[in-house]
Amino acid sequence: MRASPFRRALLVLLFLGGLLCRPLIPAQGNQGREDPGPPSVPPAETDPREEPRIAVLPGNPKPGEPFTLGALGLPARDGELKALLLDEDGKPLNRASLFPLEDPGDPSASTLMAAVLAVPSTAKTGLGLVRVLDGEKALLEIPLIIDKRDFASEVIDLNQGNTDIRTRPDPRKIRESEELRAILAHTGREIFSSGPFHAPVASTRRTSFFGDRRIYRYVNGSRDTAIHAGVDYGVPLGTEVRACARGRVVMARERIVTGNSVILEHLPGVYSLYYHLDSLAVSEGDLVETGAPLGNSGSTGLSTGPHLHWEIRAAGENADPDAFVERAVLDKEAILGKLVTR
Repeated sequence: MRASPFRRALLVLLFLGGLLCRPLIPAQGNQGREDPGPPSVPPAETDPREEPRIAVLPGNPKPGEPFTLGALGLPARDGELKALLLDEDGKPLNRASLFPLEDPGDPSASTLMAAVLAVPSTAKTGLGLVRVLDGEKALLEIPLIIDKRDFASEVIDLNQGNTDIRTRPDPRKIRESEELRAILAHTGREIFSSGPFHAPVASTRRTSFFGDRRIYRYVNGSRDTAIHAGVDYGVPLGTEVRACARGRVVMARERIVTGNSVILEHLPGVYSLYYHLDSLAVSEGDLVETGAPLGNSGSTGLSTGPHLHWEIRAAGENADPDAFVERAVLDKEAILGKLVTR
């Protein structure tokens, strides 16, 4: 079977340029195009360091993992520049706003910018593409590879109370879901923490993992499916839960499905979530440091026993918390190093 034009173009880009990008498609020549064109070759007398360029770290994220887009040579116009992740079929997977890593002073000046995105856990593996947009106009494109990843599956039997939480219509559940969606879709300006995150509890015992494919069995014998958005720590009731990184408390309240819940904002578009707590130790608007107590673990909301559900969202998408512990998603030196490497 012949490869699609989109796939052939990406293979050419990967062969010629690796994962470092110059302006692949000038903005004025790419509107309405679905497939990336061949890389443009700058004139010999042009200093390539003056040209807009982007890079992705890492260049081969797996489904559910975060990656960072770095950019130089673009005007730091807040909220106007977006990074769009596409799979090899051109299907949009995630979109995030670019933000400056330093105060540009002059809004029209060029500065180092970044965006943190996550590959959905349901994403098709293979070639992918990140496109930088000014509004809906394409400026730059860079290929990446979405690596293969397997997820575990589990069956969870629910009692009558938990069955009712999942199945019984409730206007409050709808309202709480809309409020959560609005919070996680917000991209602020502040960078509270750029280093690696830390586990929120000392225990390493986990009862569920990120991306688990779940089957819920209700008391009436019917079933439903879901994908687990975080990791569950099987810790005793009352275990102290700590902030994984410095951040601002944007939610600290009781909800029907997630029980007593805390959400911290760490980076523009990056949030950590702590669910099913027995008690809360912070209030909305608080600025907390890494390791600060947020509350104690519990079994509130839709829960089958005492535990902590810990979740990370990047640009609204579920992301594997372990990836944020393993590396800093906003490592300025690593981003610059990728941008200047030939």
